[in-house]
Amino acid sequence: MRTVLAFLPLLAIGAAPPAYRYELDGSRSAIDARVTVLGFAKKSAQFPKMSGGIVLSPGQLGAVNLAVSVDARALSTRDKSVGDQLRGPNFLDVARYPMVSFSGQRMTMTGPTTAQVAGQLTAHGTTRPATLNVTFAAPPAQATGRDPVQITAQTTIDRRQFGMNGYSMVVGKDVTITINARMVPG
Repeated sequence: MRTVLAFLPLLAIGAAPPAYRYELDGSRSAIDARVTVLGFAKKSAQFPKMSGGIVLSPGQLGAVNLAVSVDARALSTRDKSVGDQLRGPNFLDVARYPMVSFSGQRMTMTGPTTAQVAGQLTAHGTTRPATLNVTFAAPPAQATGRDPVQITAQTTIDRRQFGMNGYSMVVGKDVTITINARMVPG
């Protein structure tokens, strides 16, 4: 009888759902930022150096912990002069702010494999709220902690809200950021 009574508090509380940690596989992931130039042409930059991960609990998907950091100094473009401008003080100012990061703590599922992750984006020394629209390759509710998790995430920011005001008559204000990430158990 004493043994049964000892377990009653555990039954009342319930067992916490498992949480699985995944690390970003930088060699199999990509981040792209795209902006309109002169009102019609699209220019993009890729960010090949990144790190981060996700802590995911299939039984409690709302309490996600997603973090991605990007080394902005390593950005690449098709045009070297564009890359130099983006690294400069009018845009990312990588000499002062070498990293761009996103940290999300709340996920709202919008379908079996789609969600919105609310968090904070930090760029050019400024942190502002941002929401990623995320698509999982497989339903996150079925995650086991043994198989990789593949996501595609996208958000659009107003670069001016991050202090990136250069060439405002030529370069559009909206920057669309796309993350294709492979997360491996870690």
